[in-house]
Amino acid sequence: MKKFKRWMGIVLTLCIVLTVTACGSARTSKGGADTDTPQKAGKSDAKDSKKIGVAMPTKSSERWIRDGGNMKKQLEKLGYTVDLQFAEDDVQMQVSQIENMIASGAKCLVIASIDSSALVNVLDQAKRNDIPVIAYDRLLMDTDAVSYYATFDNKKCGTLIGEFIEEKMGLKDGKGPFNIEFFAGSPDDNNAHFLNDGMMEVLKPYLDNGKLKVLSGQTDFNKICILRWSQETAQNRMDDLLSGYYSTGEDIDIVGSAFDGFAYGIAAALEGAGYKVGEKWPVITGQDADKMAIKNIRSGKQSMTLFKDTRVLAKKCVTMVQAVMEGKKPEINDTTTYDNGKLIVPSYLCTPVAITKDNIQKELIDSGYYKESDIS
Repeated sequence: MKKFKRWMGIVLTLCIVLTVTACGSARTSKGGADTDTPQKAGKSDAKDSKKIGVAMPTKSSERWIRDGGNMKKQLEKLGYTVDLQFAEDDVQMQVSQIENMIASGAKCLVIASIDSSALVNVLDQAKRNDIPVIAYDRLLMDTDAVSYYATFDNKKCGTLIGEFIEEKMGLKDGKGPFNIEFFAGSPDDNNAHFLNDGMMEVLKPYLDNGKLKVLSGQTDFNKICILRWSQETAQNRMDDLLSGYYSTGEDIDIVGSAFDGFAYGIAAALEGAGYKVGEKWPVITGQDADKMAIKNIRSGKQSMTLFKDTRVLAKKCVTMVQAVMEGKKPEINDTTTYDNGKLIVPSYLCTPVAITKDNIQKELIDSGYYKESDIS
């Protein structure tokens, strides 16, 4: 009897083992836990393989909101997942945002930098992870991690401002002398240097022959640049110029401003000093064709701005992203200009347009960039 019970126990144990083994085999063969996990990971990998990180500098300027929005919309139409971030002109915030993009599996980065010198280490991290980097509008300096650059022809921007002043003031016809002051962009933005060079090339002959006079004596870039393109800093500098050099009967005739935001601050300082539109109000230039700038051009508070169609730039950058993601070379039209200290970055340069009262309708309304209600 004892032997019988022992044999029955052995048989039951074998049955249990065989049953458990069979169930395990059935689960595996039918796509249970062992096969479900790789399938889910596969879907996630497919999604991550089309993830693009887009880092914009700030929302404080209308143009960057348009840039980021246009690019996100166009990339998503092509099936990409877009991580769009704005750093509010905080350099460390932008570094952290890019680090997070890399960590979350971005396969390509598009970066409009605040201070590109602060991004060298995080860009090295992108390179180590074989992530291509496209510099957007602002050149990424001192790194070999940047693959391509999409921007407007920044020297041409300066040339257009200089030529507008030249024509508006009749300088070619020998008119003058006129008093002028200059406001250049942020020293950590390579574009600011190109723009200033373009403008000064046009105006230098008139500075040399005395038809343009700078009462402050401030013409060197490091004297006229405005850190972070700050409107407040520009207004404070204009206040200082007016009180220091234009308070004893001299009027300022021209302000060569490189940015619409500067123009707003400059206008506020002028109004504070008693200047009135239509009464010795100076010629004021700008850049970006913001809605307020166009309203100010119509009212006479600003004389011109530069239209850099963000739809065109975003589209060009998107084609770059798509080419890179497909292992192809994107279309470029400049291989000599943009030396970032480590390499000459292959670039595509879009063309800016000077905007005055005369062509607002054609360039901004008829093109669909703005509605009339946006700028009325």
